[in-house]
Amino acid sequence: MIRRIEARDIDATVRLVHELALYEKAPELCLLTAEQLHTALFRDNPALFGHVAEVDGEVVGIALWFLNFSTWDGVHGIYLEDLYVTPEHRGSGIGRQLLETLAQECVAQGYTRFQWSVLNWNAPSIAFYEKLGAVPMDEWTVMRVEGKALQELGASR
Repeated sequence: MIRRIEARDIDATVRLVHELALYEKAPELCLLTAEQLHTALFRDNPALFGHVAEVDGEVVGIALWFLNFSTWDGVHGIYLEDLYVTPEHRGSGIGRQLLETLAQECVAQGYTRFQWSVLNWNAPSIAFYEKLGAVPMDEWTVMRVEGKALQELGASR
């Protein structure tokens, strides 16, 4: 069953985000806490949204997302921050159902884009996404400022 995330799902979702970080070979970079996630999802005017996949009362998959905006199209889209399904439930269609749910959200709201990033070495996920009709944005490079560089840039005025 795919449904919107609820407060009762926070601990399971944080656990799955940490599992995703381990899968992506960067567990030391994942600092998410239950309090942070709860605040992000359930404050007034949240900027983060989520869905969970539940099997026999257990959360076994997550999709955490936020709205982006296309100045070219003039409307919002969805940016999928995290998609994760536990190893024992992969291949059962849960990942596809989570993505279908977000695509349905886009269609229902009139959003024109649904996008996400995937690590270049993650060939199984890339193949899965391409089967669904996703195309790599090879002409674009993701840029990021963080840590000390962010502090310096933010203090430069």
